[in-house]
Amino acid sequence: MALAGAALLLSGCSSDGDGKDEEGSGSGVSQQPKGKDPFWVNPEGNAAKQVAAYEKDGKKDDAEQIRKIAEQPVGEWIGPEEPEEEARGYTEAAEKADRDALLVLYNIPHRDCGQFSKGGAADGNAYRAWIDGVAKGIGDRHATVVLEPDAVLHMVDKCTPEQFHEERYDLLKGAVTKLKSLKNTKVYLDAGNAGWSQPDSLHDPLKRSGVEQADGFSVNVSNFQTTEASKAYGKTLSSKVGGKPFIIDTSRNGNGPYTGKGKDPWCNPPGRALGEAPTTKTGDDLVDAYVWVKRPGESDGTCRGGPQAGQWFPEYALALAKASK
Repeated sequence: MALAGAALLLSGCSSDGDGKDEEGSGSGVSQQPKGKDPFWVNPEGNAAKQVAAYEKDGKKDDAEQIRKIAEQPVGEWIGPEEPEEEARGYTEAAEKADRDALLVLYNIPHRDCGQFSKGGAADGNAYRAWIDGVAKGIGDRHATVVLEPDAVLHMVDKCTPEQFHEERYDLLKGAVTKLKSLKNTKVYLDAGNAGWSQPDSLHDPLKRSGVEQADGFSVNVSNFQTTEASKAYGKTLSSKVGGKPFIIDTSRNGNGPYTGKGKDPWCNPPGRALGEAPTTKTGDDLVDAYVWVKRPGESDGTCRGGPQAGQWFPEYALALAKASK
């Protein structure tokens, strides 16, 4: 999926307006009404391909379940190798469908504290060059960017060693500045989730990371906290960072957080469900949108039978869909 945006354009696959995809997966995936949700639905996403595969195998009921995921816009996570090409591919495909691209940037050095999603740019200069590539790829097209899930939180909880903090603040603030120099790009700096027990300690780090120059911040990315808990958490943070609005990742929070047995309750937990569908019509002035930043059905890591982080996990996708309303 790393180059799916570019591949869409090279192959001529597209989705026109509110219509179905013209080629590709054959899943018949449609865009959501623009007035309700302006973000682009990728007709070549993993869920769309799974719908087509189930239909081909005669598993119509399973196909309809996965369609709950396939027909919603989800974040496109830009990879480390070809940021300009990927950002251009996704934003051009979105523009062709008269929608906005939802992009996730997750390449900060020392990412994820060496856990399941460890990695990131080799150093600060490599990260700056990567951000420059993303910005060049976006250009003047419409994009909403979620910037570096957990990067601020992992400084506050000391998961990221203190020797890297000053550089990380500089990199995040520089990324916000670079992306906000673009004509039609919105930037939401990630701010953790409502399961974090010390939200008061996040205000100053968010400011040092450039949240006041961003359009707002994101909460609950790849997590399972309820929408109501996420709203309360976000409003507490907003009151301390100049009243900034925020977006909530509702991709898998339909049943709230996992409280059962086993370690790593955030990693492919059983019994979870899809949350509210993505929309900018939230009914709350401080909540800019419900978005699916984490792509439902993609693994959190090699736990509970899952593949590597970010890989498609069809059994988990089907369980999420079946548990949702």
